[in-house]
Order: sequence, then C-alpha cells, then structure tokens
Amino acid sequence: MALRRTILSTAAAAALLTLTGGAHAQQVEFLWGGGSEWGGGRQTVTFSPQYKPGQIIASFGDRRLYLVTRPGQAVSYPIAIPRDQSRWQGVTTISQKRENPSWTPTPTMRAENPRLPTWVPGGHPLNPLGVRALYLGSSTYRIHGTDAPWTIGQAVSKGCIRMYNEDVLDLYPRVPVGTRVTVTWQRFKTSGEAIAAAPAEKAPIPSQGMRGKKTIYAESPAAASASDSDEAREERLARAKAMAEARRARIEQTRQIRRYSARQSRSAALE
Repeated sequence: MALRRTILSTAAAAALLTLTGGAHAQQVEFLWGGGSEWGGGRQTVTFSPQYKPGQIIASFGDRRLYLVTRPGQAVSYPIAIPRDQSRWQGVTTISQKRENPSWTPTPTMRAENPRLPTWVPGGHPLNPLGVRALYLGSSTYRIHGTDAPWTIGQAVSKGCIRMYNEDVLDLYPRVPVGTRVTVTWQRFKTSGEAIAAAPAEKAPIPSQGMRGKKTIYAESPAAASASDSDEAREERLARAKAMAEARRARIEQTRQIRRYSARQSRSAALE
C-alpha cells in the first residue's frame, strides 16, 4: 500500500508535473542512457536460410533481433545494444523466463552510477527490465523490455538486449527455455527493412505514439506541397511534445522511487 501511495503512475505524473528544462531531461538520460531517436518497428523480413526456425539471432550490427519463423523468414525487432565498453558476442540459450521481473543493480552499476535506486519492484513503471525478461545462459545478460523506449536503436546498455515492452510481449510466448540464441556483430541483408530506404519521392515519418509501429508517409521536400509541409511540421511538434511529457513524467518517477528506496534503507537499518 505504501508503494502504491508514494509512486505516481506515468499518466498521473505527466498530468501533474509542470517542471521543464534541459537539465531535467539530461538527468533522465544520465540514468538510462540514450537520446531522442527511436528504433523503428517490428517487421517480417527475409532472412539467411542457414538459421533454423525457432532460433534467435541478435545482430548488434543491425541493432535488430531476429526470430526465425520459417526457413528464409524471420520477425525483426528493433533493440538497444551494449555500449562500446560492454561489447560481447557468442552463442547461448534461454535459461529462464520471468514476467514482471524485479531489478537490482549490480555493485558495478552502483559504483558507476550511485544515483541508481538500490531495487525496483517488478511491474513498476520505472523498472529497467520492463514487463518480461529472457535470461541468457548463466550470465547476467538478458533480453528484456524497458522503461526507457527512447533508448531503443541505440548503444546504451551494460550488455543486455533491450526491446520495446510491446515487442518483448510478442517474443516471450514464442520462445521456450532452451531456445538457441546467437549474439553477433554480423549484419544481415533483409528485404523487409527496405522501408528505411524508401523511394526518394516519399520519406517515412515514424509516429512516436505507436513507438515505431505506425508510419505516416509525407512527400519528400522536393515534391511536397505547402500543406504537406505544414502537416509534417505538426507531426514533428506533436512527437517532440509527447517525448517532453514522457521525460517530465519519468523525472517525477525517479524522485518518487528514490524517496521510497531511502525509506526502505532507513527501515532496514532500524530492524
């Protein structure tokens, strides 16, 4: 009950919080990493036939995770990948699966960033693991959701593979424990990603509200009419406003969970 009373939901925080300014946005980015770019959407693509159906291939080079669904075809998901100092690759398996996992930062993470909370309960909107986690072998690495969707498509993690929550919810029931996972920096040619290189006469504008799943097409600058340009500007402004509101809400959530974590620490010290 105390947790529910002290932590605001994302929507409530967004409605109540009135703070603005770059310093607050930088604070959130320092905790979770990433900038203002988003990583695109889920697609069905052609894929290398050397991989068997049911296998996962996480391509850090493509910044995509592929689930092979049949020979020569895969579902492609955008991911956030490890930063330079946390690079790795190899072949492993899914050793366990968890719904709404809790998160405890490692001592190394705390030493690197003392501002991190000591623990975040499962299901909390500020949980870095998101709504699902797939554990890789005996390592501490996981394929998991995220509370920071703006980091998808970027090199920001400590070694884990981040996905949008809606994408990890799609992947989770498809893969059992024991699934083979290949983590590589190899890049793959996939015809389904041609949307990123659309014909010159049209340029895709991702809709942030759908986190990359919806694409609104506007004529390229060379062919656009004045009304099309106005629509494009309005779309960009709407995306920027939504991003600012989400970040302001997350700042408030950060403050709330720090206060909760401090109370937990004081309570433990008195016991």
